[in-house]
Amino acid sequence: MKTLKKLGQAVAVATLGIAFTAGAQAGEVSIGFTGPLSGGAALYGENTLSGLRMAADEINAAGGFDLNGEKTTVKIVALDDRYSPAQAATNAKRLKQENGASVIFVPHSGGVFALQEFNQKDNFLVMAYTSVPTVTKKGNPLTVRIPPTFDSYMAPFTGYAMEHEGKKLGMAGATHEYAKIWASMIKDEWQKKGGEIVAENPMDYNKSADFFTGVSRILAESPDVMFVGGASEPTGLVVQQARQMGFQGGFIIMDQAKIDEVAKVAGGLDMLNGAVGVVPLSAYDTEAAQTFIKHYQEKFDRTPGSEAAYNYLALNAIVQAMDTTESTDPKVVRAALGDALKALPDMKKPYVVNDVTEDGGFVSTPDMAVVQDGKIVRVPM
Repeated sequence: MKTLKKLGQAVAVATLGIAFTAGAQAGEVSIGFTGPLSGGAALYGENTLSGLRMAADEINAAGGFDLNGEKTTVKIVALDDRYSPAQAATNAKRLKQENGASVIFVPHSGGVFALQEFNQKDNFLVMAYTSVPTVTKKGNPLTVRIPPTFDSYMAPFTGYAMEHEGKKLGMAGATHEYAKIWASMIKDEWQKKGGEIVAENPMDYNKSADFFTGVSRILAESPDVMFVGGASEPTGLVVQQARQMGFQGGFIIMDQAKIDEVAKVAGGLDMLNGAVGVVPLSAYDTEAAQTFIKHYQEKFDRTPGSEAAYNYLALNAIVQAMDTTESTDPKVVRAALGDALKALPDMKKPYVVNDVTEDGGFVSTPDMAVVQDGKIVRVPM
């Protein structure tokens, strides 16, 4: 489909220079990524990056896409920021200046906020894999939020936990910016429903592998429910240690952590009975989701989560917009993204996303999952 080509023709010559600056070769477009590839959140960063790499490999294997009459391939340039907003900003500058990246993917809110300080001036599109609502509410026209916002989870998550487990909540989430925002909103919603916060002890999920002291402080106050969450791997360790210390209650799991991935570290789904969180990709039975899972497993020898699936979808949509407009200019690509999502084949969309809001959020429907008798059960929100 070339229905939007005229939109890109006026800037085609100028944007060609953006795509093919230092670090990129003729016939190649660099897509940037800055995220945690070392430390406690390394698995989370790698999961996000793997979706981008899978999409790029498929696009390139199919011959690339059209850019000003030339077949063009996609190069993913990934830099480790160790979950540091300051390092993410430094990486973005480098990706723009050295690699000519007009699109940069970032999987953490602190990094997104740091990049939003200068991305309009430096003229690159921030693809934000974070569910923090303020990412798009800030009105940055060159920011796109990929997953649904997490504010829609607060009422159903707290409602389920309070009804099935009890009214005493222990706060044991992570300390990074995203987790702090989640914790604040969960705390407000819990108290609004008449619940009690009996303990607060946030922990650095990215630097520690032993959460005994922090979990002990929470359990000393006898909570019915624990709020936990950061990346899946350390979250699994927190859950495991809580169960080993005798905790029998439920968990509210922040959406960054995925129930199936947490269970692998914690010792199985039985360890998560009474937990509520987002529905993992493995629980979706659509043809697109199951096909993506199969191909991902063949390529990476592991089961994908939403990080991989959403970023796979997002890069395919970005390239569809570039192909349709024959432009890499971030403003042109952003303007074409809604139509690109509609034109994208269903099999390239493990999640159903067919539009983007005016303020830059992918339009999708959030879901909720609970663990009952060692099984993941989808529950309408």
